[in-house]
Amino acid sequence: QVQLQESGPGLVKPSQTLSLTCTVSADSITTLGYFWSWIRQPPGKGLEWMGAIGNDGSIYYGPSLKSRTSIARDTSKNQFTLQLSSVTPEDTAVYYCARDDRLVPRDSPQGSWGQGIRVTVSS
Repeated sequence: QVQLQESGPGLVKPSQTLSLTCTVSADSITTLGYFWSWIRQPPGKGLEWMGAIGNDGSIYYGPSLKSRTSIARDTSKNQFTLQLSSVTPEDTAVYYCARDDRLVPRDSPQGSWGQGIRVTVSS
């Protein structure tokens, strides 16, 4: 069963770049037919799909954060990453990585999700 684990700093200062890594086990991020996504949930708000990278390395971004978001991967480490630039306190959220055969991941069991990492933007 695939497992995903988010990692990165829990506190980022305003105007800095938020950088997170998703480490995948029991599957390869190059497995045909899957998308590997980043999703966030600000406090008291719903889930927001930020973007994804496909098994072939194609990258897709959600419209609202596209100008500040960068997704990449390291196939040698079986990891994919998220960078969000020029953060503000409004970027405070729980950030999740997920896998699905759809671009926007579904809840378990169709989609596989990491446990999430809480990131606070504050000086």
